[in-house]
Amino acid sequence: MPLSEEEQRILHEIERNFYERDPDFARGVSQHTLYRHAGRNCKWAAVGFLAALVILVVFFTTSLVVAGLGFLLMLGSALVFERNVRKMGKAGWESATQSVRDRGFPDAFGDARNRFKKRFRRE
Repeated sequence: MPLSEEEQRILHEIERNFYERDPDFARGVSQHTLYRHAGRNCKWAAVGFLAALVILVVFFTTSLVVAGLGFLLMLGSALVFERNVRKMGKAGWESATQSVRDRGFPDAFGDARNRFKKRFRRE
């Protein structure tokens, strides 16, 4: 059921007051969507999976306990990845993969690469 004109006016007034009183919070809320949050979690889960795979391969011959922990970390990362892909749904996943195709894989992780370069740059 659509909103009446009075309800729409009240809603616009509340929204205007929200933007006037706390513009930083309003900007932050408008920029952080469920798709962005779930996509960020998927990226970190993929990084965690790869790190756990390295732990598993490196320690498999020397310590089966550490290799087992690496496997459990891989399993946990895979579950986090799957859970967040479900949250994103088909539309969010297609949007994320399209942005990776448009920007290219190196830029898929955002500005993290440049931040690391700045942080560890020798002067």
